[in-house]
Amino acid sequence: MTSTPSGIPGTADDSAELLPIASGARTRAALRTLIRPDRGRALLGLGVLVGATAVGLLVQPLLGRIVDIVADGRPADALTLPVVLLLVVAVVQGVTTTLGLTQVARLGETVLARLREQFVERALQLPADRLERAGAGDLTARVTGDVARVAEAVRSALPEMARSVLAIVLTLGAMALLDVRFLLAALLAVPVQALTARWYLRRAVTVYADQRVANGAQQQQLLETIGGAVTVRGHRLEEQHTEKSARRSRKAVELTMRSVHLVLGFYARLHIAEYIGLAAVLVTGFFLVRDGSVSIGTATAAALYFHSLFGPVNAALVLLDDAQSAAAGLARLVGVTDIEESAVQLPHQRTEVEAAVTVDAVSHAYGPGRTVLHEVSLTLRAGEHVALVGTSGAGKSTLARLVAGVQQPTGGTVSVAQSAPGPAGPSVVLVTQEVHVFTGTLAEDLRLARPDASDADLRTALATVYALEWAEALPEGLATVVGEGGHRLDPARAQQLALARLVLADPPVAVLDEATAEAGSAGARTLERSAEAALAGRTALVVAHRLTQAVAADRIVVLEAGRVVESGTHDELRTADGPYATLWRAWSGSRAAPHL
Repeated sequence: MTSTPSGIPGTADDSAELLPIASGARTRAALRTLIRPDRGRALLGLGVLVGATAVGLLVQPLLGRIVDIVADGRPADALTLPVVLLLVVAVVQGVTTTLGLTQVARLGETVLARLREQFVERALQLPADRLERAGAGDLTARVTGDVARVAEAVRSALPEMARSVLAIVLTLGAMALLDVRFLLAALLAVPVQALTARWYLRRAVTVYADQRVANGAQQQQLLETIGGAVTVRGHRLEEQHTEKSARRSRKAVELTMRSVHLVLGFYARLHIAEYIGLAAVLVTGFFLVRDGSVSIGTATAAALYFHSLFGPVNAALVLLDDAQSAAAGLARLVGVTDIEESAVQLPHQRTEVEAAVTVDAVSHAYGPGRTVLHEVSLTLRAGEHVALVGTSGAGKSTLARLVAGVQQPTGGTVSVAQSAPGPAGPSVVLVTQEVHVFTGTLAEDLRLARPDASDADLRTALATVYALEWAEALPEGLATVVGEGGHRLDPARAQQLALARLVLADPPVAVLDEATAEAGSAGARTLERSAEAALAGRTALVVAHRLTQAVAADRIVVLEAGRVVESGTHDELRTADGPYATLWRAWSGSRAAPHL
């Protein structure tokens, strides 16, 4: 959430550093890359659609044949063959069109799934501060609205566009076979249609791109206002936030109305093109029949051919609307998948040193003038438990996230020893006080950390963190649905669930960022026992919410204003009478020290 230094949501500058948007050339290149593994399916679908369209083009000549038979006064039984052929054409075209559209739709869904996977993979790797600068609304709009736009285009616009383009090309070819003059007459509509498409495209790209950005900004403002409602009311900022939400909503509505007017003008120009083309074909047919160059049936077939173009031509041009909207959404998705590797969360550096974790002259800033760590150096020996303490804002959580690999430092390095690979998962796992219970059964939630874990493994992990008793007491035990819409877990149990996932992942290095802070006084001791058990045998960095955690640590590191000011055991630091001793006296004297 974007906030000012005062912590009041939504009062920051409106100009967030949005995630990148790919250029048109890069978006097309990415689309080709996505399709490449399924080229065979694409060619098969295209080939079947070509066949279906070619068969459908037999309808107009057959109808023209019927007209000639009637005009010549031939017997009624002469109509039998063309009528039977019309029925055969209808059946064959229906079957082949279904097969072709099915292949195209399947191709589209496969490509869409591949794009979603790449987007989610890259988004999950982005540093937390990069997402914070962009704002939750930008990413939310991309993963919801933009994905929905692309999905809609893939499911409906892509198959229809493919069929329409084929119908246009083959129909024009059929008109040329009847008489090239019919084709030339039909082409009189093309300049109007081309100018219409050009007029539309030049405006649509910008309108739809701006519309998606405006929708993202609107969502961001709503998220900030709702998420910070208590603070907003406390500071009497209701009117300010309401006006800001209204302003962003008006911007989104204005862009939506611009797109509506654009579409209305688009349709009006298409109708003019249809009138010009059909009139030209009919006039050409009149003169050709009068001169005896073609029969009435042939002229009828030509007119029917052009009339049959109304559907596919209009569909193809109208689908430009969906295509432009989808292209704008696709560019925003590709923009995230294309973020340079240097900006993406990379694994820790692996070294041959004996220490499990080495933090070397690490600095970190969340933006200009917002440096929170200043050349911090820290070594965690294998199996050592180190507690981080300090006042709020000292940089403890930032250092914890850097060690865990959730963020990359803006200066210095964080190295994990080569001798510390995780047997079942990552080398380092972070557990914070903000625990999410995923929707699904308790067993499924636990298996997120280790998909191949057996029920016995799950029970062992729960027992390790003293959670097995309440887990088995749930209505359906491990099969109980938890999370949104399921059985609600209180903060202490949710935290135990997170610690059980840590046990299942079994990383050599664990980072706990105030992982027992949400339990309250009643569950504090239980959670501390759970955390102690989960960390047994691991190298651990613990951001201590309660100084009892620091007392139990092998070593304590004190941070002040982003710098290490003390390091030592509890007894050493208490005797030194420095910042830690001051914190200890305040905490031990009242048992209610300020938030650490």
